[in-house]
Amino acid sequence: MQEGWNEQRRASEARAPRERASNVVWQQVEVSAASRAALTGNTPCVLWFTGLSGAGKSTIANVVEKQLHAAGRLTYLLDGDNLRYGLNSDLGFSDADRVENIRRVSEVAKLMVDAGLITIVCLISPFSADRRRARELIGAGRFIEVFVDTPLDVAEARDPKGLYKKARRGEIRNFTAIDSPYERPEHAEIVLDTTSCSPESAAATIIAMLNRAALSDALPRAEKEAEAHAIG
Repeated sequence: MQEGWNEQRRASEARAPRERASNVVWQQVEVSAASRAALTGNTPCVLWFTGLSGAGKSTIANVVEKQLHAAGRLTYLLDGDNLRYGLNSDLGFSDADRVENIRRVSEVAKLMVDAGLITIVCLISPFSADRRRARELIGAGRFIEVFVDTPLDVAEARDPKGLYKKARRGEIRNFTAIDSPYERPEHAEIVLDTTSCSPESAAATIIAMLNRAALSDALPRAEKEAEAHAIG
C-alpha cells in the first residue's frame, strides 16, 4: 500500500513540478525560541553526523543522546534510515533525491532547535553543498558538524547491513563511495577517527566539546568540580 502511494506521488510530481507559494505570509508567534530554550534548560543546537555507511554515526549518536538524556537534557535523534520510513519514504537515492532528503531534514532540525531541543542528525549527507546549506539554514552558531571519519575499507569490512556487498554486486545503485561520491568535510567542528576510538570515547569527545562551548551542561556538576580541582 505504502509503495503504491509512493509510486503515485512520484508520478504526480513528475507531471507537475513544484512551485513556491506566492500568497503565504509568515505568522508571528509570541513565545520566542529563547523562551522555549529557557524552559528546557538547553542551549539548543544541531549535532550533524556525517560519514560513510557503516562509519558508526548512529552508534555514536545513540551513546551521545543517552548521556545527554541521563544528564536531564531534552534531545531528539533524527536518523536517516528511520526518516525514510515516513517523512522521506517517497525519496530514493538519486542525487536529486539526496538533496531533497537533506533539505527536509534540515528544516525539521531547525524546528526542533527552535523548540529548544539538542537535535542529533545522522545522515551520510555526502555532498558538501547540502551540508553547507543545512549550516546556513540552522545558523552557524547552532550547527556542529561531526565527521565520523572511517576509511572505506574499514566501513566495508564492517558492513553491518550487508549494503556494500549488494552495491558491489550491482544490486544497489547510487551507493555512496561505490558508485556515488562522498565529499569529505573540510571544516567540521569535530572529527572522529573510529579506527582508533570506541563509541564511548567518541561520545565523550562530543560531550566535552558541548561543555567547552557552553552549549550543554551535560556533565554532572560533581564531575566538573572534580575536573577543575584536578587541573588546579
